[in-house]
Amino acid sequence: MDATQPLYDLAPALRLMLMGVVVALGPLAWVWVRNPQASPTRRLRALTLLTLFLTFDLVLFGAFTRLTDSGLGCPDWPGCYGNASPVGAHAQISAAQSAMPTGPVTHGKAWVEMVHRYLATGVGVLILTLTVLTWLQRKHNQGGVPVNPWWPTLTLFWVCLQGAFGALTVTMKLFPAIVTLHLLGGLVLLCLLCAQAVRHTQAWRETTPVPLSSATRGLLVVVYALVWAQVALGGWVSTNYAVLACNTFPTCQGSWWPYMEFRAGFELWRELGMTAAGEHIGFGALTAIHYTHRLFAGAVFLGLGLLAWRLNRVHALRGQARWLAGLALMQFATGLSNVVLDWPLAAAVLHTGGAAALVAVLTWALGESRFAGRSVSASKLNASSLSA
Repeated sequence: MDATQPLYDLAPALRLMLMGVVVALGPLAWVWVRNPQASPTRRLRALTLLTLFLTFDLVLFGAFTRLTDSGLGCPDWPGCYGNASPVGAHAQISAAQSAMPTGPVTHGKAWVEMVHRYLATGVGVLILTLTVLTWLQRKHNQGGVPVNPWWPTLTLFWVCLQGAFGALTVTMKLFPAIVTLHLLGGLVLLCLLCAQAVRHTQAWRETTPVPLSSATRGLLVVVYALVWAQVALGGWVSTNYAVLACNTFPTCQGSWWPYMEFRAGFELWRELGMTAAGEHIGFGALTAIHYTHRLFAGAVFLGLGLLAWRLNRVHALRGQARWLAGLALMQFATGLSNVVLDWPLAAAVLHTGGAAALVAVLTWALGESRFAGRSVSASKLNASSLSA
């Protein structure tokens, strides 16, 4: 890596924004072509669902970027050696690759990193479009406003914050806490869009949230919190490269309780591979990170199984119940594959995708349900915001 290259180089920022517009034009054109005679509300619903789908894809590609060690494929931000694409940085990338052929900067890794930035910028443009259109719809009251415009506005703010964390991921050299927060921020973005998609869908179908018993609704909330905690632990495992600290199952290193250094493993503010004191992190710390994630997975798996069983008894939520059961099994299979098959790329990406899908399905289930003691009319729902 060229030590003289500044970490922040805003020279290609405008060209990167234009690239985001180009990326977003395809989905926007698809929505308008598929819904030529639709009402503004119907188009907003279609655009929200498509943006949700593309954000999920962005989370997956972010995992692919991290797992292929492409996070520093371009050592500056927002461009690549001050250029809008790796083509303009060919000489600098070639020099870095010649100096360190398996290092963080290669032509392949640079393209992976920049494609990730292009996709992120395109999603940002789509969210900006959603925000503007929702405010315009509210102003003209065309077909009702099922989603309060402040929700897409919050989503726009959040995607900008995600961009800032993406910049810090590069400039702070894959600092584990920042990378983990960037992953969690991507899932928060997914949840914000999912919640809006639920409201659009309910307004389109003229349905209201399904009443659940206090026990079932409470279990849904608890499992939702457990999944978020497990995702954070999984992100900590991945960003610290602790996946292979245990290469056997169900034991770890041939023991049910291997040697672990919890204090060193869960020091949050430290550089990659180092302790807070500036020493190289020990294997015991990596083992503690991995094994904590594995032990917590058991509680999450049981919680998801119980929740899927209870939701399957509610006719309107059987789809979510089956998704939860299937995703839980997929998470077990891909997590096991990561351990016993030496962390294959496909399994690792699917494991992240499964976690994101679990968060999205649980968010959808929360939006589609309510406590049984609370009544909501369809007319009130259609005129209400996401605060309901």
